[in-house]
Amino acid sequence: MYRFLLTPRWLALHLVVLLVIPAFVFLGRWQFGRFEERSANSSLVTANIEAAPVPLERLAAPGQQIREDDRFRRVTVAGTYDPSHALLVRRRPQDGRPGFYVLTPLVTGDGTAVIVNRGWVKAGATADTPPEVPPPATGQVTVTGRLRPSETEESSGIKERPGLPPGQVLLINADAIGKRLPYRLVGGYVELIEQQPEPAAAPEPVPEPDVGAGGGLNLAYGVQWWLFIGIAIGGWILLIRREIAERKAGKPAPVVEEAGAPSN
Repeated sequence: MYRFLLTPRWLALHLVVLLVIPAFVFLGRWQFGRFEERSANSSLVTANIEAAPVPLERLAAPGQQIREDDRFRRVTVAGTYDPSHALLVRRRPQDGRPGFYVLTPLVTGDGTAVIVNRGWVKAGATADTPPEVPPPATGQVTVTGRLRPSETEESSGIKERPGLPPGQVLLINADAIGKRLPYRLVGGYVELIEQQPEPAAAPEPVPEPDVGAGGGLNLAYGVQWWLFIGIAIGGWILLIRREIAERKAGKPAPVVEEAGAPSN
């Protein structure tokens, strides 16, 4: 009764099922791993955004890279802006509008400075038209902002290229920008949230990061892949039982007979 399970077509079906099951197990485990990673990242970023600000020097120093665990941590730093070394960051859309980020070094008074992303400005009317940028405040200011690691091609997905207009960059990379400056830059940069005293005019603030659903879709996909395992096994058993039932009734099932075999 069960010899049909050893025919070439059924052996091929057994092989497919045996290959599909571990593949679905692997895909489900991978999605669960992504869920754990994204949930941990979401929790970290949320906690850093909500934490009380701390002085910048507690988390960053010249030549020191920002720790991943300190991303988006709120910090405070005092100094004076250096508009002579301000930069614009190209290809930074906001709310669906093309524009630039405005970078201005904040000199802290001891031969060091930190790059401050003062916010976003819309692009000019044409590609050659420079954007309108509100000037930074003069005199001593105190900045509160989100601490960010330097951008790289790998972390941002943005490729560097030569030939940019003067005063423009593609990446906010403290190491690269610091080579052109007369003082040492703190690793990473600060994304402005508020400033005292408040300026009369300022670029639009950069929104808080969207932490998303913490990997909820990955969890759903992981469960889905593992449900497919049950479907594959259930379908395999159902085909076997149907074949047995049809053979007992004297009705061979054409879907599992070898090619060229008689149909009755």
